[in-house]
Amino acid sequence: MLREWTGDWIGTFLGHKGAVWSTKLSLDSSRAASGSADFTAKVWDTYSGKVLHSFPHNHIVRSVALSPTASHMLTGGQEKKVRIFDLNRPEAEPDFLCDSGTLSHEGTVKSVVWVGDHTGVTAGEDGRIKWWDLRSRKLTTTLAFPGAITSMELSLQTQRLVVTSGNTIAFIPALPNSGHGTHSVTLPYCPSSASIHPILQDRFVTGSTSDEWVRVHGIEGEEREILKGHHGPVHCVEFSPDGEMYASGSEDGTIRLWQTTPGKTYGLWQGTTNGV
Repeated sequence: MLREWTGDWIGTFLGHKGAVWSTKLSLDSSRAASGSADFTAKVWDTYSGKVLHSFPHNHIVRSVALSPTASHMLTGGQEKKVRIFDLNRPEAEPDFLCDSGTLSHEGTVKSVVWVGDHTGVTAGEDGRIKWWDLRSRKLTTTLAFPGAITSMELSLQTQRLVVTSGNTIAFIPALPNSGHGTHSVTLPYCPSSASIHPILQDRFVTGSTSDEWVRVHGIEGEEREILKGHHGPVHCVEFSPDGEMYASGSEDGTIRLWQTTPGKTYGLWQGTTNGV
């Protein structure tokens, strides 16, 4: 589904025949990409809701990413392979990003993101995060974690990758040569997803499949809030670009929007006047 940031429904894209594991919007919101358990990745026109391209795979597509100009798409999933499609030539065969042999990772590819103009980053259940030069299709850098990567998202404003692995959340420079270091915290539970505040960068929000709660932590890992409202495991969380709210998606079939500063007038939230 496509919705306004307030949650209002715009439209539903119909075409997949299996669970949808990943969706992404282009920077100008004119295109959407989706990856599904029906072994396809699709590109949609967000104005008409029609499928522009459908790309077959040999297994479940777990993650998709669009280039900044929406001219190319990355996909990854159960095949352990990462493909790059040229959307200007949708009939052409995709290229593969291969580390050794024909595989991109030794486990399921959990996440793919597009950084800047020419860098792709992939994360797998093999505990590896890999940076690729998308011009040469070559591997440039690898970072190893002791356990499987469960999620990886690009924080566009902070230019960091937010990675979860076991009890660890790592905030990693999106480009390894940026001069910034990696910051990691260990939590008393295993987060399924995490998102850093894009402006203040002093807190992050998490979801977990071990309970039904959304948590807010300070950047050093101290717990600030526990938010109850879902009735099932929480699989994904993300801050809005302005940091005023964050969304959580759960197995209970709902997406919830949470206000970063409760009581502040913002969108559908109407604050109090003169403290009354």
